[in-house]
This record gives sequence, C-alpha cells and structure tokens, in this order.
Amino acid sequence: MNNDKSAALLAFEKLLNIMDELREKCPWDREQTLESIRPLTIEETYELSEGILDGDLELIKKELGDILLHIVFYAKIGSEKNAFDITDVINGLCEKLIFRHPHVFGNVKVKDSTQVVENWEQLKTKEKDGNKTILSGVPKVLPALIKANRIQEKVRAVGFDWEERSQVWEKVEEEMGELKSEIMANNSDKMEAEFGDLLFSMVNVARLYNIEPETALERTNRKFIKRFGYLEEKTIKQGRSLKTMTLDEMNVYWEEAKKYDR
Repeated sequence: MNNDKSAALLAFEKLLNIMDELREKCPWDREQTLESIRPLTIEETYELSEGILDGDLELIKKELGDILLHIVFYAKIGSEKNAFDITDVINGLCEKLIFRHPHVFGNVKVKDSTQVVENWEQLKTKEKDGNKTILSGVPKVLPALIKANRIQEKVRAVGFDWEERSQVWEKVEEEMGELKSEIMANNSDKMEAEFGDLLFSMVNVARLYNIEPETALERTNRKFIKRFGYLEEKTIKQGRSLKTMTLDEMNVYWEEAKKYDR
C-alpha cells in the first residue's frame, strides 16, 4: 500500500491512458454506451456491498477498482459526446464538497454530526444545479427499503420528525392495528397499503435507533439461509425429504442451527 499522493496521481493517469487505448482498440469497449454499462455498474455496486457486509477487505479493494473503471468509462463516453470529461466530474465533486462543508472550508460553526447533516440537506437546495425540493434528490429507482430510509433522513434534516424517538412506537402500534383490521376484513388492497405503512414506520424505528434497515434485513436473510441450509443438509444425510417431515421434526434441526450461530 502506498499513501503517496504523487503515486496515486500516476496510477490514475495510467488508468486514463488504458481507457483511451481500450476505447480505441478493443471491439467490445468501443461498442459500449452509457446505457449498456449501467446494469454492469449496478452489479458491481452490489458486489462491493457484499464485500463490505462480509468484511472482506481484499474483495472491497477489487470491487472499488471495478467501480472506478466504470466512472472513468462513463467520463470517457461523456468526453466523446462533448458533454463532460473526467476533469469536469472531479472539479464538480470538489466544488460540491467545499460548498456543503462550510464548517470546514468556511466560518460556519456546528455542534455535532447531526447539525452537519441538517446543513447538508439545506445547502443542496441552494446549489446552482442542486435539488430544488427536499425530496427531489431521492432517486426513483432506489430499492423501496433504502428509499424509505433516505426519505426519512431528508425530512428529519428540516425538522419533520418526532420530538422524542420513543414516540415512534405509538405510530407502530397504530399501523399494526390498522393492518390487523384490514386483514380481518380480508380487504386485499387496503392490506397492502397498511402493510406498507407498517414497514415505513419500522424503518423510522430503525433510523431513530441508529439501525441501518437494509443491512439489518440482509443480516437476517443470510442468517436464515445459513440455518435452513443446516436443516437441509441434516435431512439429506438421513436420506429424507423435507416434504415428508413434519414442522416439529424440522424445528429440531432449526434449533440446532440456532445454537451454532451463537
């Protein structure tokens, strides 16, 4: 590992030169467009996320490289369209970071990180090409769970939130009661709506108690897969099929799997 900035600049210049060569001489790279790279970028981002959740630093390094390649690729295509180049991308980012950190690059005083976030959201609405409303910066294509969390974070930054976080439990209980009522009435449309409201309120719980909901759910997904895999493996070793077992029989192995997790 080299922390020398001059080495980093040389490495980045090398990457830019490689991209120029690929775009000129490689048939596949030459054919790519902004639209064709997009799904690959999404895939690489999820692979980076997986490395972070696994704590795999080697994988994180690799996937960061892949994402950096995509950034350079997009910028190269942008320069070919005379729209923007990598210099524009970097300068735009620098300007944005300086503008949104007046407590670092200006005379603004902040008490804590919460105030930094509040200032950040308000400053975004004042930028020349920034978000004109508080929620306009939330991408429409975000997964629903992540989107709900970002919506709540943004409105929190302008004061739209509970005075005490414990108050959120009243909302959870209210939404749970409404969902139960619609289930009892067997109203499918309203059941879905009330289930969504309940999920949204639980995302609020996660935010208020400093829990990252997407990460929390993914940890549970992985835990379930691991435990069910144990159950399945034990069943196969016995020459049996899960379809022929009772729930009580499956729960024996499930409880065993839980012990191994502890």
